[in-house]
Order: sequence, then C-alpha cells, then structure tokens
Amino acid sequence: MKKLNSLLLVLSGLIAAPSFADDSQALQDKLATLKSFKAQFAQKVTDKEGQAVMQGEGTIALKQPMMIRWEQTNPDDTLFVSNGDKTYYFDSFAEQVTIMNTHSLIDSTPFVLLTSKDPAQWEKYSVQATESGYSVTPNKGVESQVEQLDITFVDNQAGLATLVVTDNSGQLSSFTFNDAKVNTELDATVFEFTPPEGVEIDDQSHGE
Repeated sequence: MKKLNSLLLVLSGLIAAPSFADDSQALQDKLATLKSFKAQFAQKVTDKEGQAVMQGEGTIALKQPMMIRWEQTNPDDTLFVSNGDKTYYFDSFAEQVTIMNTHSLIDSTPFVLLTSKDPAQWEKYSVQATESGYSVTPNKGVESQVEQLDITFVDNQAGLATLVVTDNSGQLSSFTFNDAKVNTELDATVFEFTPPEGVEIDDQSHGE
C-alpha cells in the first residue's frame, strides 16, 4: 500500500483564480490535441535539500478519455492501469492488486486530468503559464499531498517533455520522456488488466 500511495502522489500534483483562467484554458486546449501519448520515462527523486533519493525508469501510455498505463520497471516492477472506469495497481513483488474507481481518483490524482475534459475537475486547480510550460497547483480546500505539478511539452508541440511533481514535504519527482509516439493508434487492450491467478486482490471499487 505504501508503494501505491507513493505512486498516487506522483500522479497527483493538478475555484481557478480569474487571473489564471486563460492559462488553464490554454493548457486544456493543448492537452486536447494529445489524443494519445506513449513513451519511455526516466525518473529522478530528490529531497527538499536536493539530495538524490531514487532513480527509476519505465513506460507510459495515455489515451483520451481517462485511459492511463504507467509501468515502472526499475527499481521496482509495478503497474498502474486505468481503462477509464476501473483502475488497477499491481505490485508484482507483493503479489497484490488494488482495484479503484477511476473517477474517484481525480481529486487526489490530478495526473488523470491529462486525459480529462471535465470542467468541474479543472476548476479545482489553478494553472499558470511559465517560460517552459505550465505550473498547476490545487486550490484552497482541495485535499492534495502535491504542492505543484510542472508540465513541459516538446518544442511547443503536443508531446510531453517532462513532468515535475513537488509534494508538501518538498520532495521533487522529475520525469523525462523519450522515444515518444504522439497521436498514434493505441489499442484499448493496452489499458485493460486481468489480475494474475493467485495474487491478493484489494477491491476498493465497491463493485461500482
């Protein structure tokens, strides 16, 4: 469960202030052009003093609406898959699968907003344009362990270049994407998951 909470924290991080309304719409418009995205990622985690805590790597796939496949292969082998309805988190070492409702994760996992067009969800966050991309912060009253999410794009195009997540403790998780494929056809099966036989299943979806 600790690994799952850490992953949700990484995927976390997105009543908008009027001065930032245009920036929020600009980011939404840009993400709307990202019909699908698939890439490898390199991860670096540092503490608030800037000391390296962990390095990792894996792959990511996104598809509108609300479909995510985040697979970390190093240092741990974990898988986070959402088909837009149900979300599965598989920890192969612990031999455990956690099942959640995707829409219930949006409040605590704003990363899901990368593939969401729901105005009610976007209104929970403030967006400010930066020199290199966009900075997203939760509004007052929104419960989030993430203090800030910074997004940059490749050469001002649709493809993601980096994501940087800063949590409330000051820990920073940086993701750099490479070998990206933008707006290519991704089969729906990429975002489906069947728990392996014999693993422990923690179903938090309440059968919904």
